[in-house]
Amino acid sequence: MKNSPQIEKKQLSTRLNHSDYQAPAGFAAYPTAVHHASTVLFENVAAMRSRNWLDKQSYTYGLHGTPTSFTLERRLAEIEDAQHCILAPSGLAAISLIDLALLKSGDHVLIPDNAYSPNKELAHWLQSQFDIAVSVYPPMCGAGIENYIRPETRLIWVEAPGSVSMEIPDLPVIAEVAHRHQIVVALDNTWSAGIVYPGFEHGADIIMQALTKFQSGGSDVLMGAVLVNDAELYKRLQLTHMRLGLGVGMDDVYLVLRGLPTLALRFAEHDCSAREIAAWLKEQPEIQTVLHPALPECPGHPIWQRDFTGAAGLFSVIFKEEYSEQQIDRFVDALALFGIGFSWGGSHSLCVPYRMQGMRDSWTEKGQLVRFYIGLENTKDLKADIRQALQQL
Repeated sequence: MKNSPQIEKKQLSTRLNHSDYQAPAGFAAYPTAVHHASTVLFENVAAMRSRNWLDKQSYTYGLHGTPTSFTLERRLAEIEDAQHCILAPSGLAAISLIDLALLKSGDHVLIPDNAYSPNKELAHWLQSQFDIAVSVYPPMCGAGIENYIRPETRLIWVEAPGSVSMEIPDLPVIAEVAHRHQIVVALDNTWSAGIVYPGFEHGADIIMQALTKFQSGGSDVLMGAVLVNDAELYKRLQLTHMRLGLGVGMDDVYLVLRGLPTLALRFAEHDCSAREIAAWLKEQPEIQTVLHPALPECPGHPIWQRDFTGAAGLFSVIFKEEYSEQQIDRFVDALALFGIGFSWGGSHSLCVPYRMQGMRDSWTEKGQLVRFYIGLENTKDLKADIRQALQQL
């Protein structure tokens, strides 16, 4: 910032905008300082003219970040062992950034049938509006992904596991096939929060996460992240990020930063409680199948054993076929400690029934599916709540 001119007596309106006070140097505290900015000040004209927002070695405009957002990006990159990180206003915005950076008219993208529904909906919108072809592939096809690749395929999405039906795909095999065809692989790694599934080690070129979930931990922030190692991919993503104007608010960035120190502890607690309740639900007579990656009956369980070091608090169950949708809705409504809500990653438990036949053409299960998210409540109380709700069936 330029030095203030020496004016003998500034008028009030000037003093309100140009104070001579500067706080003493040397202040230190654990929380990251929150730097709000739309306008970023330069020391002089030469500094302004030599600015380069792409390398993040300087500050140019609030949309491109402040020390607060740069700190969060670096810390997230350290968790995922990535070279670069870009923040977006939501998980879906992060998905959109990847699609729009890598795809153009005439290109083809592959999305697994178990993917986050807005991801598939975005792809079909890109198909209808921008002539970007999309195909849906079986999430457990493994090396069979070769059968879905076209000469114009540019991007393959993988979600591990699917956030409703919980299949664990074989990312290393899919990535090996994709890379033989020079196709970029993008992994939605939200379920593992990046701490129990090293996506880059298993072949992903780009990792996307919804920071709305475990990183925040407070059910009060919308944010996404895109992580990458390749410099050329990073540049394409950065340019698209700038052109779309995908800025994030520094207060939200601070909330995610505040949640990171306890991320591993909270995640481990969610994991432990969810495994306990999933195993207990498996013994309940109303339940046909428990879709938890740590249980043998979950599709892709051997892959989870091979590639993951833990599990999240999110899993699904399939009720026996004899129970109707109306009965399942009554069960969910009867729960007292489980909220009805689509997001997850916070301290409160959640439960949502899904109409799977409307979501996936290939779904063959007859029973009703219900997804549970296990928060930080006592598992004895959560079991008691589920038990009384099951009695409503």
